Amino acid sequence: MAPVRQDQEQVTAWRPPVPGVVEVFHARFTEYAYPMHVHDAWTLLIVDDGAVRYDLDRHEHGTPGDTVTLLPPHVPHNGSPATPGGFRKRVVYLDDTRLGADLIGPAVDGPDLRDPVLRRRVAQLHAALARPGDDLEAESRLTLIGERLRTHLTAAAPGTPQRPAADPALARRLRELLDARVVEGLGLADAAGLLGAHPAHLVRAFSAAYGIAPHQYLMSRRVDRARRLLLGGAAPAEVAGATGFYDQAHLTRHFRRLVGVTPGRYRAGGA
Repeated sequence: MAPVRQDQEQVTAWRPPVPGVVEVFHARFTEYAYPMHVHDAWTLLIVDDGAVRYDLDRHEHGTPGDTVTLLPPHVPHNGSPATPGGFRKRVVYLDDTRLGADLIGPAVDGPDLRDPVLRRRVAQLHAALARPGDDLEAESRLTLIGERLRTHLTAAAPGTPQRPAADPALARRLRELLDARVVEGLGLADAAGLLGAHPAHLVRAFSAAYGIAPHQYLMSRRVDRARRLLLGGAAPAEVAGATGFYDQAHLTRHFRRLVGVTPGRYRAGGA
């Protein structure tokens, strides 16, 4: 993930190992205007500063900061700053496994969605995508975002549940899978395939049963294992690899969040 700067323009782009994500693109543009172009992926866009104006299917639209914009694949659009000083945006490009071609028409008719819950979830997704090792969290958040987007595009009320969340037997089976794969981890799509359930239903059922999301549960289990190894005298870098964390920084971030101190301080206090 390397930024590219040119004067006051700044771009950062990368492809995370999250199923369905083609690219993540963060940019700040002060003067640059996109010409008419198309993508072969869905464009899920939020604007953090300023605003963008764009044309889609010969209609003019805008993206103030409280909206989520969803641009469908294969439909020409452009984009330019709509405010002095330009704009700062975050984009996730999604393939057709997340949103199908049947939703292209509704997205053309209503690409700008004013939904504070959806806006917050997209921001949380970007935060997870920027942290190496938090792929299960990103996949879980993206699954719920996709569900909410489909709800908007099929004209149902945003709060309408897609299916009952309560499913304690399914939640228990997912917990058993996570317990068996604490170190190697488990992708949400893989879990859904093994358990024969929709990914969104998996997340909702687990959260309803245990009061915690699957990715939070997995990180809690990893931190518990790390505590035991640290108290046994293992170094934090060694512990990170032995407990399934991406690297020592990944371990430190989650360990401090759950325990209140860094792994090094915890190890020293137990010596």
